[in-house]
Amino acid sequence: MSAIRIIKKYPNRRLYDTEISSYITIEDVRQLILEGEQFEVRDAKSGEDLTRSVLLQIIADQEQQDGEPMLSTRMLSQLIRFYGDSLQGFMGNYLERSMQVFLDQQQVFRQQMGNLLGQGPWAMMNQLTERNMELWQEFQRNMGTGFTPPRPGNTPEPNDTRSSAEGSSSRRTTPRSGPTRR
Repeated sequence: MSAIRIIKKYPNRRLYDTEISSYITIEDVRQLILEGEQFEVRDAKSGEDLTRSVLLQIIADQEQQDGEPMLSTRMLSQLIRFYGDSLQGFMGNYLERSMQVFLDQQQVFRQQMGNLLGQGPWAMMNQLTERNMELWQEFQRNMGTGFTPPRPGNTPEPNDTRSSAEGSSSRRTTPRSGPTRR
C-alpha cells in the first residue's frame, strides 16, 4: 500500500504536490479524486489538515458549473440546519452510509450492464435479432388463430333479417352452460 500523497497549500492559495514536485490546480486535485488517489492537503506553514476545505471548494466549484447541480438549494438549507443540532454527528454518519449503499448498488448495476454489454455488438445484435424473430413468429401464429375468414357460401345475404347472434346460436353444437329458465 502506498503512502498518502501530500499536497501543500501555500498562503497565496497555490497547491504543491510533493509526489511530483510541482504546483497543481484545484482541477488537478479533482482529477486525483476521480482516479481514486488518496491524499491530504496540508497548510505549508502550520501543517494543519485542509483536506475538507479543499474538497468543499471542489464541490462548490462543481455545483456552480453549467448543468444541473447535484445538491439542491433545499437540500443545502436542510444540511445547514443540522449544524449545531444534537443530531449533527448522526447526520454525517447517515449520509456517509447512504452514499456507501448507493455506491455498492451502482457497482452491482454497472457489473450487470457490463455482463450484458460485454458480449460485443455482434453477439448483442444476434440475440436481439433472434428475439425479434421469435416475437414475429409468435405474432404470425396468433394472427392465424385469432381471425378465421368466413368460408364462401356461408356469408349472410344483405336482406337477411336474422342478427348474427341468432344465426350463430342456431349452429351451436354444444349445450349452453348456466342456469336454465322454466
